[in-house]
Amino acid sequence: MLYTVIKKNSYQDSINLMLLTNSINTIAGITKCSIMMGTAANKDILKNGGLLTAEAESAAPSDMVIVVETADKQIIETVLSEADKFLNDLAVKTKSTGIENVTSLDAALEEMPDANLALFSIPGEYAADEIEKALDKGLNVFSFTDNISLEDEVRLKKKAHEKGLLLMGPDCGTGIISSIPIAFTNVVKPGNIGIVGASGTGIQEVTTIIDRLGGGVVHAIGTGGRDLNEAVNAITVRDAILGLELHEPTDVIVVISKPPAPKVRDEIVELLHSLSKPVVAIFLGEKPDHHEGNVYLAHTLEETAKIAVDLAKNRTVKPNYIEEINYEIKTPLAPEKTVKGLYSGGTLGAEAAMLITEALGLGKLIKQEGYLLNAKGYEIMDLGDDIYTQGKPHPMIDPEVRINKIREYAKDENTGVILLDCVLGYGSHPDMAGALAGAIKKAIQTAKENGRELYFVATVCGTEHDPQNYQAAIKTLKECGVLVEESNAKTVRLALKLKGIDFKEADKYVVEKQVAKKALPEVSDSVIDLLNSKPRIVNIGLASFTESILTYGGSAVQYDWKPAAGGDKRLIKILNALAKIAEIETANNEVIDRMKSSQPFLIDVVPAKSVIEILNNKVLLHAGPPIEYKNMTGPMQGSCIGAVLFEGWAQDENSARELLEKGGVKFSPCHHVNAVGPMGGITSGNMPVMVVENKLDGSIAYCIMNEGIGKVLRFGAYSEEVLTRLRWMRDSLGPVLSQALKRKEGGLNLNVLIAKAITMGDEFHQRNIAASLIFLKEITPLITELDIDQKEKYSVIKFLADTDQFFLNVMMAAGKSIVDCARKVTSGTVVTTMARNGQNFGVRISGMGDEWFTAPVNTPNGLYFTGYSEEDANPDIGDSAITETVGVGAMAMVAAPGVTRFVGAGGFHDALKVSNEMDKICIANNSNWSIPTWDFKGACLGIDARKVVETGITPLINTGIAHKNAGVGQIGAGTVRAPLACFEKAVIAYAKKLGIEVE
Repeated sequence: MLYTVIKKNSYQDSINLMLLTNSINTIAGITKCSIMMGTAANKDILKNGGLLTAEAESAAPSDMVIVVETADKQIIETVLSEADKFLNDLAVKTKSTGIENVTSLDAALEEMPDANLALFSIPGEYAADEIEKALDKGLNVFSFTDNISLEDEVRLKKKAHEKGLLLMGPDCGTGIISSIPIAFTNVVKPGNIGIVGASGTGIQEVTTIIDRLGGGVVHAIGTGGRDLNEAVNAITVRDAILGLELHEPTDVIVVISKPPAPKVRDEIVELLHSLSKPVVAIFLGEKPDHHEGNVYLAHTLEETAKIAVDLAKNRTVKPNYIEEINYEIKTPLAPEKTVKGLYSGGTLGAEAAMLITEALGLGKLIKQEGYLLNAKGYEIMDLGDDIYTQGKPHPMIDPEVRINKIREYAKDENTGVILLDCVLGYGSHPDMAGALAGAIKKAIQTAKENGRELYFVATVCGTEHDPQNYQAAIKTLKECGVLVEESNAKTVRLALKLKGIDFKEADKYVVEKQVAKKALPEVSDSVIDLLNSKPRIVNIGLASFTESILTYGGSAVQYDWKPAAGGDKRLIKILNALAKIAEIETANNEVIDRMKSSQPFLIDVVPAKSVIEILNNKVLLHAGPPIEYKNMTGPMQGSCIGAVLFEGWAQDENSARELLEKGGVKFSPCHHVNAVGPMGGITSGNMPVMVVENKLDGSIAYCIMNEGIGKVLRFGAYSEEVLTRLRWMRDSLGPVLSQALKRKEGGLNLNVLIAKAITMGDEFHQRNIAASLIFLKEITPLITELDIDQKEKYSVIKFLADTDQFFLNVMMAAGKSIVDCARKVTSGTVVTTMARNGQNFGVRISGMGDEWFTAPVNTPNGLYFTGYSEEDANPDIGDSAITETVGVGAMAMVAAPGVTRFVGAGGFHDALKVSNEMDKICIANNSNWSIPTWDFKGACLGIDARKVVETGITPLINTGIAHKNAGVGQIGAGTVRAPLACFEKAVIAYAKKLGIEVE
């Protein structure tokens, strides 16, 4: 059976419709389908194919006709859905073999729809909101980012758990997912050990030792150092452990933690006893004296790695894993000499503090202002602590903080040993050993010169596969006098041995523990997917983090993040609050639907006063937001003088000026009376205006007609030549076009005309030649049929043929009818007006109705006619930005490569760049106006004030440039940016209206 759908006034290029037809014909259940415009020729094709129905026969040429032959009527909804989807995105997307760079999370997910992990390395002050956005998009999160409040961490981890996602971090420096190194990670051989670590360098130390012992790691899930805090309650640790329990390739689970909250620690151990797999656990700060059943409790990171390798290789766990120090110490340091530790890795520092504290009886570990130990002259510092990394690179990247501390401690006469870690791997400094070598050599030399002994003792945390070269790092350190040991624990033992203390470990044995195993919670599909596949990562921040991902078989999209709203926290807070209000998206989509569904028709040309009541008095309309005559710039005042002379309210320039200056003429913005006006926008009662009706809802819009180029009223000229032309337009052009349009039933369908012209190189602000010629093609037959003098016909047709920009004013009226229809939706953040009066740029948004939000207008940049320069230019002026408001003009710069150089935009690639940039601040694309040079993507549609504020990208406007003095006229053409402040004011006002705290 044949089913027919007619989409009224929905023009599409025939090639697009052929492609769409081919796509639809692949849908199961469709016998045959054809989608065409309703032209006579196409009806013949439908007839020959046996698809011409009565409905299709009655279709107009501007109607899209969809005819489907199918036995299933329900399939028509599928066809319409697929057609809408196809027409809304005709862009031909090229598949990239390399990494893609994008500037938003949405763009990243468009590039990688199956992404399952967001990797953050952005400033912590902005991170909580960005992480929440990623979670809301269904992404697991790995947050290398630190400086996130505990309150935010708790909130976000609870949210992640509820969504079945893992939030690794914040301050998660290290991770391995499916053997892919992530962030500050070493290259470790794949294997059967899975690690959950509430630490970064703890993971690195354990994994690198495992690698050097011949073992391998499949997963190392970092959780952030605070996960076992009582407030966080080990949310990520628990979910990760459960994931590894169900991960078949994992045979041994390792849990690494900085000192945990006692209650949380006990609950985690209870969970571990319920697992089916053997577990090695280390809670730094504890000194266990036995193992419990299948849970092996380690004292040091070195011991942790060695037990894990033995278990992974099905070997018996030894009672003791301590080995001899590689250095023989003949003369211990004097008793007053102390040990200082300068660690880039917090967990390595914590382990050092623990071992020294135990050996010397210095009490418990601390975490205060970067210190892990600060007692009796013994100091261990975590230089990766938030206090040192706020606004600065991590010490694994930048050696500056550590070099300064080396110099400081070396001057302390009581310093006997300085402990260091040198952490290799992706993300770390390319040669940290070399970077520290100079400071170390100088410190040792200075101490010798002062008759003091100063030892540097270090560990290199790395593998032979790391990019920095493990052996080379050891060699560099040794060459500058550093004593290097194989593990951090051995390094600390060496430092103690220098003090004459021989550190020993007691033997540990397995003690059977009777524990009733509890039923384990279910693990989400998202976590299972993450652990059983190569990670598909949106990398948000440090581009270098993608290197290891791609090198070892993962996939990534690089999101080149920058702070929203230029980093203005007040605006960021407002934007985030607005983003959580679902009704805004609903309203915005309704506004967009109205714009896209609009059907503007040019129906008449009439005297302005016949349709705009206030013009029956001494009132002039002007462009832009409200302004008084005294504040108008030269060209707008010149236009006012010309209008006064045209109306006969004054007989010469001087008397016209006097009338205007004394307030004898009142003013109103064009936009307040359903009108728009180019440049000065000055419209008086006897000027003819084009009437455009939006047949979607009956909205009516008016605009005066284009006068041509040169000395014209809209640019502030008011000579007799200008006035003579205006009188001819009043007495001849307007009436002739009015009569002609009345012969066109329903008027002239502007959507069809615009759709055709945009494929011919028009953008409808600076370039309108194609549209003007199509208009001429449509109107000329109607004019020739009129019963009027042939000379008058000729003069009208000749004027239209000579006026390349004639359609600009038609487009402006069409744009006004579209936005006024859309403005009937009184919610949302879509920009519904952009206009300039030479002093201020004004915008209006859907959610704030008629309220203007203004900021000082900019002066255009562009090309100038011979003899003129930027010094002569008037600030931006006119209502013609209505074209950009509806998505054309500079928004569609890519459609008009022929005009780009004229407006100073460069060549085609610059035009493409402009349209791509404008697309980022719009909500949708208008499939009615498809652009061939943009891979048939529809013109931008729906500038979102929030996106403007968030990105800092302001709408670009194509514009003519008027001389700043009245009477001179146009002196060039170019582009101008809307001021950001307008949009900021609008967003703040709307937030306040919705009850959002804006201060």
